[in-house]
Amino acid sequence: MDIQTGQIVRAPSPMESLEKQLSCPICLDMFTKPVVILPCQHNLCRSCANDLYDSKNPYHYSGGIFRCPTCRFEVVLDRHGVYGLQRNLLVENIIDIYKQQLEKGNTLEPPLKSKETKELMCEVHEDEKINIYCMTCQTPTCSMCKVFGQHKDCEVSTLKTVYEAQKSELKNSIDLLGASNSCLQAMVTQMEETCKTVEENSQLQKQRLGEKFDLLYAILEERKGQLLEQITQEQDEKVVVVRSLIQQFNEQLQASIKLMDEASQTIANRSVAEFLVAAKKLITEAKDASKCSHLQRPEPGFESMDHFSLCTDDVEAMLAKIDFGVGGDDDDEEEEEEEEEEE
Repeated sequence: MDIQTGQIVRAPSPMESLEKQLSCPICLDMFTKPVVILPCQHNLCRSCANDLYDSKNPYHYSGGIFRCPTCRFEVVLDRHGVYGLQRNLLVENIIDIYKQQLEKGNTLEPPLKSKETKELMCEVHEDEKINIYCMTCQTPTCSMCKVFGQHKDCEVSTLKTVYEAQKSELKNSIDLLGASNSCLQAMVTQMEETCKTVEENSQLQKQRLGEKFDLLYAILEERKGQLLEQITQEQDEKVVVVRSLIQQFNEQLQASIKLMDEASQTIANRSVAEFLVAAKKLITEAKDASKCSHLQRPEPGFESMDHFSLCTDDVEAMLAKIDFGVGGDDDDEEEEEEEEEEE
């Protein structure tokens, strides 16, 4: 018996364990041939892998990066993309044998009988099982509550009907989370590129600034250092801002992944009544988590450092006219004053 859920849990049959091993981590259904194998030895439906690859690499004419959804191992693919991965013929043959066994009737063991599962009982009528769902109050209840209790004026429905509806809605929410996670991952990648561009542009401006100060090095060295410090300071400030945003997006991504896992476990492991107790909250959280509009993004042109460009044409022209005669008049006046004092 599971202590947390109060349910009697039977060990999975060999065929159930086999079916779980033959499930694609992307679509969560049994692998659809052809099946490809990644260098990390995890298997995927080629169609599912291709859809995931296309969503992460829209411009993959010369290849791209594919991340295993099971272990997050990164695979660099060539221009053939997912179609360049090796097929796992062994897994495909096992799937064929499994399906043949299903057709012959040698399939999974009979499902767990209802009497083997601990039914949830009504808190008001302790001898009554929770067997209906109150549509008005949005909660599971028992028949006695409908006839004589607090739900007698409410609209009710069967648990199975509401279960199927909310199960479908939760699956749709999971799909939304998946799409939202792809968007978050793309934004994180884009902001990583923004950090790199900021650093590259900063380095370019430093180089240009250095070239200009080489002409004026003797008299402008101190100023050069001050301007370099300004560029470095703005670079650090911008990188800090973008890194902070990256952390926020990563936290949102991790929270969404955790919520997806919780939702999937709720669908797979809980009884109907327990599912209905937890489903409403999970659906609301999933819909809220799938919205990324509240997360801040860098403004267009945030990575630009062009405002640090320096024009020294006038200064160079002025320095080119400097001659030994500059300041001579002042020296003559000082010599005349000295002669007058001596007299």
